[in-house]
Amino acid sequence: MTQKSKRHKKSKVWMQAHVNDPWVQRAQAEGWRARAVFKLMEIDEKARLLKPGMTVVDLGAAPGSWCQYAAKRILPGGRLIALDLLEMDGLAGVEFIQGDFREDEVLARLEAALGGRQLDLVLSDMAPNMTGIAVTDQARVMHLTELSLEFAREHLKTGGDMLVKVFQGAGFMELRDETAKLFEAVQVKKPAASRDRSAETYLLARKKRG
Repeated sequence: MTQKSKRHKKSKVWMQAHVNDPWVQRAQAEGWRARAVFKLMEIDEKARLLKPGMTVVDLGAAPGSWCQYAAKRILPGGRLIALDLLEMDGLAGVEFIQGDFREDEVLARLEAALGGRQLDLVLSDMAPNMTGIAVTDQARVMHLTELSLEFAREHLKTGGDMLVKVFQGAGFMELRDETAKLFEAVQVKKPAASRDRSAETYLLARKKRG
């Protein structure tokens, strides 16, 4: 079997599993843009992360299901700024910046939008384009997570929270330890909507230290 036919077969299997996924079906039925919304929803319902009036940044926001949910939770009075490399259709109550979070110019645009205002919450569901090479993919994921942590260090108010996607693997324990230095409490969360076979997990960091 050629590499091309192998890829086609894998893609077909993934698509069948995706279409039959109960979380995908539920998201479509309820009008959410992606099944990922249920990961944020589960964590928020247990941890009470989102409240009216909050200022929130959502990193890696496209296609926008986290924004859909978060905007409803922080209004009235809240402000939500979303960022992604990919295009995202507009959403009421969401300010969107398109660009690569790893680039200084894009980060400057995000900082300009904040206008010096400190954040209550940083959300990050960012993930790089996967190559299928485990070592490379893990390094890219960890780099994005480290950038999210650095962004929280700079822009999150004292007492603020962060929820960030990370993958179990090389560098995970060190990252968790580094996060624990900045926040009073750090928990590892694996929501029910995360696929079992995925190494994806979330770090929930509460109460940034002063």
